[in-house]
Amino acid sequence: MNPRATGFLDRFFFISERGSTIGQEVRGGFATFFTMAYIVVLNPIIIGTVADKTGNLLGGGTVPNFPLIAAATAFAAGILTIAMGVFGRVPLALATGLGLNAFVAVGIASQMSWAEAMGLVVLEGIVIAILVLTGFRVAVFNAIPAQLKTAISVGIGLFIALIGFVDAGFVRRIPDVAGTTVPVKLGALGNGSLTGWPTLVFVVGVIVTAFLIARRFKGAILMGIIGTTILAIIVEAIAQIGTQITPGKPVNPNGWALIKPEWPSTFLELPDLSLLGHFNLFGGFAKVGGVAAILLVFTLLLADFFDTMGTVVGVGRQAGLVAPDGTMERTRAILLVDSLAAAGGGAAGVSSNTTYVESAAGVGEGARTGLASVVTGLLFLLAMFFAPLTKVVPSEAATPALIIVGFLMMTQIREIDFSDYEIAIPAFLTIVLIPFTYSITAGIGAGFITYVFIKTLKGHARQVHPLLWIVALLFLIYFTVEPIKSVLGL
Repeated sequence: MNPRATGFLDRFFFISERGSTIGQEVRGGFATFFTMAYIVVLNPIIIGTVADKTGNLLGGGTVPNFPLIAAATAFAAGILTIAMGVFGRVPLALATGLGLNAFVAVGIASQMSWAEAMGLVVLEGIVIAILVLTGFRVAVFNAIPAQLKTAISVGIGLFIALIGFVDAGFVRRIPDVAGTTVPVKLGALGNGSLTGWPTLVFVVGVIVTAFLIARRFKGAILMGIIGTTILAIIVEAIAQIGTQITPGKPVNPNGWALIKPEWPSTFLELPDLSLLGHFNLFGGFAKVGGVAAILLVFTLLLADFFDTMGTVVGVGRQAGLVAPDGTMERTRAILLVDSLAAAGGGAAGVSSNTTYVESAAGVGEGARTGLASVVTGLLFLLAMFFAPLTKVVPSEAATPALIIVGFLMMTQIREIDFSDYEIAIPAFLTIVLIPFTYSITAGIGAGFITYVFIKTLKGHARQVHPLLWIVALLFLIYFTVEPIKSVLGL
């Protein structure tokens, strides 16, 4: 490498100053990429298989277009991660946020068109950016008890795991008929037994990925998806199972849920980026009403807002970038890039992008600067050309990753003091209602309202931040909007 170029990189990214080398940064960039590259496969399955209010899937039509979404996912992650490296100059990578994408698919797109849902994501990112620029973000962050923030992450983790079990067919919905006593049961027949090769492939995927995670294997989730996909291809080649729904044939409950795993005819193709710009900024307000739209934006903001703060501090500490007083250099630039990434993900049509805790893998390889992020971002841009591989991965091979990610998010529950009922009960309701109601909004709202209610009745109302009173009131209106409409004759 040209010594002059090397000197520029060293000075610009503070490589020597932070005790690193270009080699460490490159290795760290690769490590981070391989620990989070699964999102290129997983995001299309999460947001590409859910129909919006109009009955269309993301990208249009009624047939999932995984390569389209994969290419846009990789493009957004690549550009935004490079931006973090250049402007934030820290080893943090960004991509579509897990949990956030599930909420956009299940909680928002079900009420409006995909373009309108992505418009709310863009607005959420703009709001966070304004909060960063005005310094208000810290005030809002301090308004919500830390243990409620933890409960939100734990609840989303359980929600992601439930989605994984359902999408894999391990857990099946029970038809709403007389005599039904439970909403879901184990297995295709609902009799408590597992049937079908695809379910077995899923179980093997969970066990293998869990083992890799337990061994602290770098890239465990991605390796789990790749290994399980290879197993699925072999199983399909031998057993010729087919998908659950095939035109002109009876429903096969033991078939593959969405994709029949077959060796692809091509591995490379020019990426289709037509999904970029697929958003309608204010259409959601007209579709669901101002109050409901604001609460949806607020829910996105909360999840994105607090996950980022925790990730930045956690990874920053691991990299030795956090001072003893808790401050961190270039914090405003880091948070601004992350905020604009939320808007950028919506503008790209792939849901809010956020900072990934998997960035810690790169730090573990020695990364200390933004050069590692630039390397990771370039690898994501290269991944756009491998989008056809998403046609190969069945949900049974990808969803084990959701189970493991759910577990990793669940581990934060140890930070909640369950001996303090004033916080434990609201936290519990937040955690269980997110998966039980299939709604992140419902869980967060119930937790906030209960927290304010218990504090007030116990005479501790002064311990509740004024902003939290406003938030709880908004959620109360959200939950009672239909009775209010009835009383007002609307």
